[in-house]
Amino acid sequence: MPPITEQSVPRGNIIVVDDNPTNLELLEEMLRHRDYTVRSLTAGKAALAAALQEPPDLFLLDINMPEMNGYEVCERLKSMPSLSGIPVIFISALDATEDKVKGFRSGGVDYISKPIQFEEVQARVETHLKLRRAQQAEHDLLEKTLSGAVGTLWELVELTSPALAVRSRALRDIVLRMTKQMVVADPWQYELAARLCLVGCMALPEEVFEKAYSGGDLTPDEDRMFCAHPESAAQLLSNIPRLEIVAEMIRRQQRPDSEPSVAEQISQGACMLHLALELDQKVYRGIALQSAIAQLRMSNRFDPHLLDALKDYFPERAEFEVHRLPIRKLHTGMVLNEDILSQDGNLIILREGTVLTRTWIERLGNFETVRGVQEMASVRVPKLAALSMAADGGRAAFGGRPA
Repeated sequence: MPPITEQSVPRGNIIVVDDNPTNLELLEEMLRHRDYTVRSLTAGKAALAAALQEPPDLFLLDINMPEMNGYEVCERLKSMPSLSGIPVIFISALDATEDKVKGFRSGGVDYISKPIQFEEVQARVETHLKLRRAQQAEHDLLEKTLSGAVGTLWELVELTSPALAVRSRALRDIVLRMTKQMVVADPWQYELAARLCLVGCMALPEEVFEKAYSGGDLTPDEDRMFCAHPESAAQLLSNIPRLEIVAEMIRRQQRPDSEPSVAEQISQGACMLHLALELDQKVYRGIALQSAIAQLRMSNRFDPHLLDALKDYFPERAEFEVHRLPIRKLHTGMVLNEDILSQDGNLIILREGTVLTRTWIERLGNFETVRGVQEMASVRVPKLAALSMAADGGRAAFGGRPA
């Protein structure tokens, strides 16, 4: 493979917008000469459509254009979440201070007055492309850091309490349904809040969580412990960058309407969590899903729009086959159909309902080495995975016939 040289790497993808074909041709020729990828357009609407199809790294935008002037194009651009971060440099014969100020207020990052000097255009373009690359690199690093932190936290939930993980998945599915039906902005924050809203319960004894979630009578101390879990989770999550809003949604899940001055997104997220928790607890106690939704509607305690979003909702249920497998053939994603015991049968190593993760399988291997575990495990295997495994190795791949 030939070495990658500076000349062989595109310097940047630029959209140039000017209703004057002569100006457009001149700018395009100048930029292409410097190895930029250039798309030239004579109208703002066409430029926005082109950017939506393939976002550029930078806009060079004329101001005086028919139908939609440059200020309007820039404002429209900045209102689109997928395009709002793209830098806009205005190029215009309007050089009064108020024109430049208006350009910056509409979202532009720079302003070049006509007649243009290409050395100036080149310098400003390269400066803002470097800034854009630096911002994207920082954003990518933050995304990886956030993803890693959340992933580690979720593994901790699965490791600490499989029952907690099951309930968290149910809550996430309920909130996902509401966000999709209501088309909310930044749905990932609501989904993440639902997925992690019970993380504070990791500090509770299992019997306390079970009693509280199933509607049992709690002692004053148990009630105090359970009521404290949202605050514990919020304090934990507030230390992770970009999860401040998620943390506040979780903090207010038991009292979503207590402070009217709270930001709308946080209040809406807290209300979704409150509804999802009430609904899941009813289902957990044996009430049919749609009957539980009807009961919540009759209580007049929940936003009718949220309840409407759950109309005809039924959680997707994966189809499983039950198999008995040797411990060494267990894989991530399988669900224990029975407790796994130590070889002498005196110790429960993993409980029924545990979704096997890399960490759980590693723990089983360690127990097998040190204390011994039962030879076979009863597990529920998703049907697609079972078919794939069967195709690879037949029934022998499962260590025997399906139970």
